[in-house]
Amino acid sequence: MNYSQQLKQLNLKELHYYKQWAALLTQEGIEGLPQVPVDVDGCLGIFEDQQLIATGAYQKNVLKYIAVDANYQGGKLFNDIISALINTLTQQGVFHFFVFTKPIYRQSFEFVGFKLLAQTSLAVLLEAGDASLQQFIAQVPRLENQSTATISAIVMNANPFTLGHRYLVTQATQKSDFVYVFVVSQDVSLFTTEERFKLVQQGLSDLPNVIVVQSSDYMVSYATFPSYFLPESQDIIEYQTALDAQLFKKIAAQLNIQQRFLGEEPFSKTTALYNQALKATLPPEITVEVIPRLKAATQTISATQVRKAIQNGTIETIHTFVPETTYQFIKQNQAILQARIQKGMQVDGN
Repeated sequence: MNYSQQLKQLNLKELHYYKQWAALLTQEGIEGLPQVPVDVDGCLGIFEDQQLIATGAYQKNVLKYIAVDANYQGGKLFNDIISALINTLTQQGVFHFFVFTKPIYRQSFEFVGFKLLAQTSLAVLLEAGDASLQQFIAQVPRLENQSTATISAIVMNANPFTLGHRYLVTQATQKSDFVYVFVVSQDVSLFTTEERFKLVQQGLSDLPNVIVVQSSDYMVSYATFPSYFLPESQDIIEYQTALDAQLFKKIAAQLNIQQRFLGEEPFSKTTALYNQALKATLPPEITVEVIPRLKAATQTISATQVRKAIQNGTIETIHTFVPETTYQFIKQNQAILQARIQKGMQVDGN
């Protein structure tokens, strides 16, 4: 920045700042902006003579809403806004960063140190900082016969872990020498990341050919995917899944994962679309098999029903839906879980 330019924190709830911010983003081809962005934790802007000429925001460790006025492109402003965002996150103890952006901006991010993780015709995913995809893959436990074994994978949120999740895993174990169960790490569910991971471990502890792994940041989260350059929700799911599939293929190639198992999804439209997209994009490198849902008596088991029973205070009705370890955890922490629901934590989805 030169002497006439000033970096400021932007409070997008202030109409004056919001109007300038929205106008700059719209000018640079980012449309469909929310009236009050709830998908950002912080936003920065660079001003010259009271005019916003560059901006960028972040949510957790994901950079988003990055734009530079067309009259100032080709200079240092892009570097300046990215550096300011990274410095802000570093001061908060965040040292690993992602960005989802359009392919035309890939090179700009690579020039400032980001590395490509996955790319489709519409979007790219890049990362920078003190962690990397290779470091994640390196810490995943291996088999002695990794290169010759039949290896499968399942990615689950498990919010919470049910007998339906366990059934999916046991079906995979019957068709594989070894099964990786990746538990989604993003902490946006009723049950915390640590709680979900522990319940999955406990619920599968008797299966010797299964290993439970936290997904870290590498099973791409729908919640953080920037939808602002995609016109419809179905497009968001399809394009995000395409990125997710490309990234998963990189992981699978090094772990010799040949098959991915999915649970049938009769309740969630989003998850059903996600499953369809994975079936279309993972082959031929990885075969995909969808396993029908397990039923208890005449009811299909789902984590959604478990959470609703917690909300309604009727947990005894779902005793046959979950392993004993999950049931005891819910029983002991029912008041805490109900308080989280009252604060608006997730009740829908698996």
